[in-house]
Amino acid sequence: MVRSGGKRSNTRDLFARGFRQRGMINMTTYLENFKVGDIVDVKANAAVQAGMPFKFYHGRTGRVWNVTKRAVGVEVNKTVKTGRIIPKRFHIRVEHVKHSNCRKNFVARCQENEKKIKEAKAAGKKVSLKREPLGPREAYIMERGESELVNVSASPHEDNF
Repeated sequence: MVRSGGKRSNTRDLFARGFRQRGMINMTTYLENFKVGDIVDVKANAAVQAGMPFKFYHGRTGRVWNVTKRAVGVEVNKTVKTGRIIPKRFHIRVEHVKHSNCRKNFVARCQENEKKIKEAKAAGKKVSLKREPLGPREAYIMERGESELVNVSASPHEDNF
């Protein structure tokens, strides 16, 4: 018999609720405000079957393009076999969407850079805004304390017969 590939096939673990997270969802889910242009994460909640996104979009990040009474319109980029990136637009209920933290670090870095530019301008200096990778750890001399030095070397070969 041929294996079926329905709309929710292979989602036993994908849509499973977490440990001690089963049952009805919190009411605070409905109090979250979404605006057009917000960046959101699509995370399907199996407690609510209505307005659930297709399994491909679970875990994807998109941008809100429409807000309705119970749902938000989300645009997600999908890479197809030919390598093209197609923007997909669909409506998802608010239970399956949450605000993304992906821009928090970027916005914080932009604010920090603005502050650096302002300080450098006041001092009349140039400042580099590039992120520097962490270098190697600084060298140090380790204190030996009370212990004796032990010479570690390979033992000479011994025949067992």
